Amino acid sequence: MKKTVLITGCSSGIGHCVAKGLCQRGYRVFATARKRDSVEKLLAEGLESFRLDLNDSNSIHFAFEEVMRRTGGELYALFNNGAFGLPGAVEDLSRDALRAQFETNVFGWQELTNLAIPVMRRQGYGRIIQNSSVLGFVAMPYRGAYNASKYAIEGLTDTLRLELKDTNVYISLIEPGPIASRFRMNAVKALEKYIDIENSFHRDKYQGVLVRLNKPGPAVPFTLPPETVLKRVILALESTKPQPRYYVTFPTYLFGFLKRILSARVLDAILAKSGNSN
Repeated sequence: MKKTVLITGCSSGIGHCVAKGLCQRGYRVFATARKRDSVEKLLAEGLESFRLDLNDSNSIHFAFEEVMRRTGGELYALFNNGAFGLPGAVEDLSRDALRAQFETNVFGWQELTNLAIPVMRRQGYGRIIQNSSVLGFVAMPYRGAYNASKYAIEGLTDTLRLELKDTNVYISLIEPGPIASRFRMNAVKALEKYIDIENSFHRDKYQGVLVRLNKPGPAVPFTLPPETVLKRVILALESTKPQPRYYVTFPTYLFGFLKRILSARVLDAILAKSGNSN
């Protein structure tokens, strides 16, 4: 019987690439997306797909129950991937803005994970893979909401790994730096929706951010295609004892190294300069 994998956020980018790649590798993939037209596109590509909105508990439960129905109650792996980035200075983030960021990037993931764990405990095996970010362990300016959501995922995942220590259920973090995707396009929409740009002290900075996010091609150096994430997901799925963390892209390796050797003050200076460049 094929190993089954449930993936969130498959409309484009990493989720779409991983869904197609794992399907080609012989896995039975359940590729979910928030929008119905995205689901139709995935179905047309030959993937098993249905709607899963991470902001909606009913949608999460319905999607998971559908997986259980189709597999007879079995699930080998869950890849939590669906997320978005909300740019903005911390002082400009309203409660509603932070709530929106955490509903998708944290609360929806944890609700889905909490449905998967009892199934994996009962069957005696399973893999949970969380698509975090280099911004899950270093912070950059004007990314406070996204930083916080990824820090939260890292904290929950590290704790869960300890709580699953004596089981055959393994949980891993994937920590990419810049990956080619539609992430920037969605970030522009979130910035314009949740941040009062014209009345902000940081107005000029936001204008520069919008120019960077809207320009064609990679927004920052060292951007890699989503296939690089797929390679790490395969390792997390197929290693006898998967690693707690998988770095992806040069910036992740660089900042992981710098965080180990530099003082907080020196690292802050580097991160501030990196994060302030347009």
